[in-house]
Amino acid sequence: MHLASEDTGVERVAAPSVQAAHHGTVRPLAADDLERVAALFLTKFRRRRRRLHDRAIVEVAEYMRKIYLDPAGQPGASNALVQINPQGDLGGFLGVLKARYELNGAVLNAAIIGPLMADTGTDHGSAGPQLLRAVHQGEFDLHLTDSANRVSLAFARPMKYQLLPVHCLGWTRIFRPAAVASAAMRARWPGLPRFALDPCARAFDAFARKRFEPPVEHSSSHRIHRQPMDAAQFAERLPTLLSDYALRPRWQDGELPRLLALAAEKRADGPLHFGGTFDEAGKMLGCYAFYGQAGGIANLLQIQSSGPHWGATLDGLIADAWTMGCAGIIGQTQSRFMPQLFSYKNVFFRYAGGTMVRSRIPEVAQAVRSGDIFIGGLVGDRWTRLSSDDFGR
Repeated sequence: MHLASEDTGVERVAAPSVQAAHHGTVRPLAADDLERVAALFLTKFRRRRRRLHDRAIVEVAEYMRKIYLDPAGQPGASNALVQINPQGDLGGFLGVLKARYELNGAVLNAAIIGPLMADTGTDHGSAGPQLLRAVHQGEFDLHLTDSANRVSLAFARPMKYQLLPVHCLGWTRIFRPAAVASAAMRARWPGLPRFALDPCARAFDAFARKRFEPPVEHSSSHRIHRQPMDAAQFAERLPTLLSDYALRPRWQDGELPRLLALAAEKRADGPLHFGGTFDEAGKMLGCYAFYGQAGGIANLLQIQSSGPHWGATLDGLIADAWTMGCAGIIGQTQSRFMPQLFSYKNVFFRYAGGTMVRSRIPEVAQAVRSGDIFIGGLVGDRWTRLSSDDFGR
């Protein structure tokens, strides 16, 4: 959930319209709203653009139609919300994706909260609270986000969201430090010429290679091997690794393959790759999905393992990114593989986005407090193009 003003065998329930005579109305997103919402999104979250291009607005609007108005081809009103001020103008937007969780056999409706934004030219501070109150009044059993910025943290925590501190961190494992710095500079200043940066970066990284190269076999077992997977294999096997979480997603009816297909549309960090770690008998011990390409910084989408095999699975991920020629790899942390991350050299941690969960169900709240929840990656909104892609280019 990014505050910017500074998804199914359960019946779809639309958020109620919230009437406020002095502040406007909240209602589900409609097709006629898309271009206005897209323009607001580009203004708030792609600020380096000096002017809005029609092509970028159309591209964002079409993408929002795909993820907010037609999730899995289901009928009914959108779960995403808009706030319309008393003058009839767009005051704000809240991106909401519907998901399902399960806890002790009970199926729960979950709202994954994404971009939260208000138009400061038409809104006077009421859009954000109105939008959140509206989604809270819907029949969702839990609300979650894994991408809240610091403004959103201060905004949402009084609304009884529980913060998951470990999940708020991002980690970076550097392979080629000069190439990482070069890639970061080009991301910030796209006009920088490659020929001015890359030769110096290559020279420095060749000199520092032994210092940053990952060990050949970091994990203790030599009987574990890694091998590539495709999206279908990943979708089939990931759920089998989640059984030891009390509160976990419940994907059905081709939902996970479709989610992976949407995630593969993301462009900022390269193509989406899948891999797994296996024992001698061919039993899968863990799996991972990451975006990456030679010369860039790989971006972890999802990693999961069973029992004591987190270290071997993390080794496989890092080895794949290194072999691909990536300059480094970044990812979101999880409490279950923090000990393995701590054992690596050249791993750095930073605040990457607030992960928060809200629920009035005591058992859900207790599972969240104890960390017994699967969250982040595919159960969040960082997999969407809205999180990173530059539209209209």
